[in-house]
Amino acid sequence: MAITVEGPIDVPPGLRNVVVTETRLGDVRGDEGFYHYRQYSAIELARSKTVEDVWFLMFEGRLPSAAERAAFARELAPLRVLPDEVREVLPAISAAGSSFNPLAGLRSALSVLAAARELPPLWDVDPARRKADAMLVCAVTPTILAALYRLREGLEPLEPRDDLTAAANWLYLVTGAEPSEVEARAIEHYLICTIDHGFNASTFTARVIASTGADVASAVAGAIGAFSGPLHGGAPDRALASLDEIGTPDRIDAWVRAKVSAGDRIMGFGHAVYRTEDPRSLMLRDIARGLGGDLVDFATTVEQRIVEVLAELKPGRNLYANVEFYAGVVMSLCGLPREMFTPTFAVSRVIGWTANILEQAGDSKIIRPAARYVGPPPPAPVPT
Repeated sequence: MAITVEGPIDVPPGLRNVVVTETRLGDVRGDEGFYHYRQYSAIELARSKTVEDVWFLMFEGRLPSAAERAAFARELAPLRVLPDEVREVLPAISAAGSSFNPLAGLRSALSVLAAARELPPLWDVDPARRKADAMLVCAVTPTILAALYRLREGLEPLEPRDDLTAAANWLYLVTGAEPSEVEARAIEHYLICTIDHGFNASTFTARVIASTGADVASAVAGAIGAFSGPLHGGAPDRALASLDEIGTPDRIDAWVRAKVSAGDRIMGFGHAVYRTEDPRSLMLRDIARGLGGDLVDFATTVEQRIVEVLAELKPGRNLYANVEFYAGVVMSLCGLPREMFTPTFAVSRVIGWTANILEQAGDSKIIRPAARYVGPPPPAPVPT
């Protein structure tokens, strides 16, 4: 329900708990440790459906029938192939900079895609064209990211395979090896559970840009910029790096206490919304245990002890492992290199971004908040 107010209103820092619009796409109920896509539990969808099923659900509002699933797969197949205009610029993009930045490369490649395909402003086209552009951006994003990685490594990019699912294709495109069914399903669980998650920073950014009537790729590029920050999507590799720093179980307590004493954030723990255990982390912990190995044993030991020490040092804060802690473990066990952890997150979240973009495009009002000026009183005389 829209509320009309006269003049500015004060809201909490970070817009915490401020409702800015209505959505049919899903919600996060942090106090319960529950979130959903449309009317379905996101975790239950991750456990029982495919990426393509949930992608269809987010775009169409319902789960597909068998015939619709097959048709959707046929529609996706050609969209995954790199357009020639994008393929030609990827070597230069991949070589830019002294260190590999796949999300920056993705932004650049999507800008080329938008120019080459002349993606129109959302404002100027009907819902069918908007959806077609969103499908293209979602489908080609994994191919772009995998190609950038392989080029940076001195390898030839691979072509997507029609006989592989979205999850299996991603692993194949990055590693060059066809994944086992267990590995593909593990990554599929992760991809599905990270498709959408309320009005997080990147999703809100995408909707702000979409509210201007800009094209789909521009809105996604803005979302990627927000997502690249270590306080948002850029943390799965940092969480795994924490395990490296700790090294052995006897070092856990000292490491945590030193971090807290220095005021440093412990990556992979705590969440802006959840006041219970993160349901995504719980599912990924189960998946990691199913994959097994010394890394999993160490990670579970570290998780338990960090939670205990944080409860002692920060009583009442309810700080638990978030999705990023076990995401890095699962991705590592499935053969993905660390520099591709956050891009894997982006491969799924682009579906959520574009679903939100399509929903926002149906609202003709631009998102335009206000700010309170707190600088020196104007008008001051201009110095001569």
